[in-house]
Amino acid sequence: MTRPIRTLAVLATLTALGLAAGCGSAPEVRKAAVVTGATKAASAVGAQVFWVDPASPATRQVRLWQRQGRDKEARLLRRIAEQPAALWPAGDNPEPVIRAATEAAAREGRTTLFVAYNIPHRDCGQHSAGGAGGADAYRAWIGRFAKALGDSRALVVLEPDAVAHLVDGCTPAEYHAERERLLGEAVARLKRQPRTKVYLDAGNPDWIEEPSKLVEPLRRAGITRADGFALNVSNFQTDAATRKYGVRLSRELGGKHFVVDTSRNGNGPLGGDRSQAWCNPPGRALGTRPTTRTGEPALDAYLWIKRPGESDGECRGGPAAGRWWPEYALGLARNSLTQ
Repeated sequence: MTRPIRTLAVLATLTALGLAAGCGSAPEVRKAAVVTGATKAASAVGAQVFWVDPASPATRQVRLWQRQGRDKEARLLRRIAEQPAALWPAGDNPEPVIRAATEAAAREGRTTLFVAYNIPHRDCGQHSAGGAGGADAYRAWIGRFAKALGDSRALVVLEPDAVAHLVDGCTPAEYHAERERLLGEAVARLKRQPRTKVYLDAGNPDWIEEPSKLVEPLRRAGITRADGFALNVSNFQTDAATRKYGVRLSRELGGKHFVVDTSRNGNGPLGGDRSQAWCNPPGRALGTRPTTRTGEPALDAYLWIKRPGESDGECRGGPAAGRWWPEYALGLARNSLTQ
């Protein structure tokens, strides 16, 4: 697969405008550029299967700290920079980011991780409020997203929080039917791409505590056509709790597979008020590195879906949702040393 020279100009523009990331109560962000080449391969299976962004915020921070003589901090931050993490394309046109990443990944024979996060009335007006201006705008956006994937190997986590916010009542009732319809259409459109896997987000075990409450909303949102569902996106629930919950939900969905976000769950969730525990909680750590070796037949992969070090929102001194926060990233990496 060749890339026209004009793509280089696009990539230079992306350096300034970038990507979105966060959610889950997480983000609208414009951030990191995607360029060709790869970071030094890490030993995890995930780094062999999934593409590592060589121009991620973490990688750029490592280089900056090296120039500043902060070698110890740079070494710690490599624990993030050398692992694959999902890209969250932002803005009305996701195509340049997606094409650049998939073309780079194709040259290395790897799969690219993406999050599609643009559903209308997103995040109930909270830290990551926004999304497409309406149903037709969303259909056009997801069409561009899917078209840009082409025949590349990609894994897409579809609309973090969207279904769970229907179940918990956060999203007003007048939007429910439209959202379920749009999600079903999005699954169908993305699955027209021959090598794209789609996992519809299903929240986390600390949010919708009884997984059976998700079954019918997920079905109405197109889970039967998807490859499975995603859990713990941008959250901190432990591998054990999330795996147990996922297996239960999988059984109720007729054996659907799932993936789990382990980007920041190394120390589990913060204790205390659950309504505040999701937003930049202190003392957290990196979790299981991305891998397809899970030991559970229904669990397809542990993934870093939330990009570690990107803020959940303007809480606890953090920047806007999805913005790179090097101090928080360093804490995640440092705390993971004890694992």
